[in-house]
Amino acid sequence: MSNTTHETTDAAQTAADAGHAATDMAHDAAGHAESAGMPQLDFSTFGNQIFWLVVTLVVIYFVLTKIALPRIEAVLAERQSTITNDVAAAEELKQQAIKAEEAYNQALADARSEANKIVAEAKAEIQAEVDVAAAKADAEIAAKATESEAAIAEIRTGAVDSVKAVAKDATKEILAALGTKADAKSITAAITARMKG
Repeated sequence: MSNTTHETTDAAQTAADAGHAATDMAHDAAGHAESAGMPQLDFSTFGNQIFWLVVTLVVIYFVLTKIALPRIEAVLAERQSTITNDVAAAEELKQQAIKAEEAYNQALADARSEANKIVAEAKAEIQAEVDVAAAKADAEIAAKATESEAAIAEIRTGAVDSVKAVAKDATKEILAALGTKADAKSITAAITARMKG
């Protein structure tokens, strides 16, 4: 039992000694860190730091100027070229559309002009045909009128002769009924004089 107690005491002592040693080491490390400060502000390493800073900046500069920036510039140039080509193509299409519209308007105007010309020609042809038909009808009407006038003149002449004949016969009969006689010459002369007015 005494051995066990002694061993427990030795273990506790060893643990305490280890704790003190750890504490002393922590104090030594803290003291050393306080005396050194930030490594970037240590004047003894400034030359080394400036050298590596310059090397890093030169490397970054060459990487940017030889690799990154040319690629970016190539991409930008390609985009600008594409945009310029697209704008030029759009402008050309716009000009083609304007020309097509002008051609359409010209074709429409030509079609209207041609339609008006065809209508005018058709009207002129119809008018010519109407004029020919009217002249023919006028000629036919004039011929019929002449024929009618000739027929009317013949009828009138025939009617006058018939009236004269009827008048002669009636006069002879009237005179015969009255008991008088007249020669045919006197009757004809009297009837002719009466018909003249």
